[in-house]
Amino acid sequence: MAMRWLGRRVRGKIPTRKVASWVFTASDDFIRGASYATQSAIDVGQPTSLSHPELIVEGEITPGITCDEYISRRKKILERLPEKSLAIIASAPVKMMTEVVPYPFRQDADYLYLTGCAQPGGVAVLSEECGLCMFMPDSDPHDVTWQGQIAGAEAALEFFKAEKAYPLSKMHKILPDMIGRATRVFHNARTASPSYMELEAFNRALHNKQVKDVSLYIHELRWLKSTSELKLMRESASVACQSLLQTMLFSRTFPEESKLSAKVEYECKMRGAQRMAFNPVVGGGANGSIIHYSRNDQKIKAGELVLMDMGCELHGYVSDLTRTWSPFGSFSPAQEILYNLILETNKECIKLCRPGVSIRQIHDYSVKMLRKGLKELSILRDENSLSYHQLNPTSIGHYLGMDVHDSPTISIDRSLQPGVVITIEPGVYIPSSYNAPDSFRGIGIRIEDEVLITETGHEVLTASMPKEISHITSLLNNYTGTAEAPVLRAAF
Repeated sequence: MAMRWLGRRVRGKIPTRKVASWVFTASDDFIRGASYATQSAIDVGQPTSLSHPELIVEGEITPGITCDEYISRRKKILERLPEKSLAIIASAPVKMMTEVVPYPFRQDADYLYLTGCAQPGGVAVLSEECGLCMFMPDSDPHDVTWQGQIAGAEAALEFFKAEKAYPLSKMHKILPDMIGRATRVFHNARTASPSYMELEAFNRALHNKQVKDVSLYIHELRWLKSTSELKLMRESASVACQSLLQTMLFSRTFPEESKLSAKVEYECKMRGAQRMAFNPVVGGGANGSIIHYSRNDQKIKAGELVLMDMGCELHGYVSDLTRTWSPFGSFSPAQEILYNLILETNKECIKLCRPGVSIRQIHDYSVKMLRKGLKELSILRDENSLSYHQLNPTSIGHYLGMDVHDSPTISIDRSLQPGVVITIEPGVYIPSSYNAPDSFRGIGIRIEDEVLITETGHEVLTASMPKEISHITSLLNNYTGTAEAPVLRAAF
């Protein structure tokens, strides 16, 4: 199986570009205009085509997504909102680990989707009257010294292409009038910020029941992926597949949950991922029956399977992939027969993925398959047993995109359309205490793939990752390890 290295995204020759000299005039605290001169790149707090030409080409705001696409997204939102509406979308807040140590920051997907700004502290406002107006954090020399440069109002205009931009300190003077002129106010309730919620004008609109959640409108757009988004999702899926394959081979030498978790994160980041999509689930033996197991601190014993659920984020788009295997190169008869039931369900459910079918319909089909199979294995006493939900309380899948559970306001009863990406992830999770034949107790198996709905059916974005038992065991049993493996073993 040919594996393609996905490191830095180099896109040909780097053109000579003109760089803004950031000379501005001010009127009523609104920053306008710019003159240009050839000089070194300006730091706007995140990669640009000038500072990171290996990642971003001219005309893009984030890797792979152009300025025109961001502008188009904003226009589509305004077209969907009622007349004379105002939408307020705040960036994600910084969360603190201790008094002075923040958790790694990840931008709210709705804010990033509309602005391209990957930094905290901003508030974006959309209306027909002003287009995109961004309130950006005030520059603080102390913060710059300790944390580096962040985008201000100047960058909002020149880099993020806002029609208007102000320092955040001016929002209490400017935003109330904008709210007062609107007949309806929409905001992102999930990232609602005191910076605007404490304004009298906002509370008046709230009291008058004029305030609604804007997420449904944004999720409608995010649900259908553009060509450029799908390219990034294919790359993210490829990084995840390559990284999980390397981790699977690594498990032959180091069958320990913590080391496998560290290995898969290392492989993802070495291939260009900015972060993991979520803390990897690495469940060895009975830990695999805990659906969102996260301790990852046990040694995997001989004869046990390991379930790994992982994904990475590449330039704002995530992957989500699960495989279950034996680090020791063989499955017991009980493990094999149960695994094949999950594998067959995975394959049959993927065949159902096409326009017009809903996740709910695919889920219902998977339940019938699994109930029948578990009954035949005497794990369920009858196909209608309520105890099935103890063995599998999960859905067959979910939407995928900028978030792992993407566009959560979109129902799973919605008919799928071309451009939607979903997961197909049947599983069975049998606790050690469950009343089943001894050979099946303490087994957790899940096989998860990413599936893009196309005009003619579907495309499996994670198809390069093996899932047949014969392929997995052949890979593991013919893997000789690396030259440094004995040294690493000795060190551990």
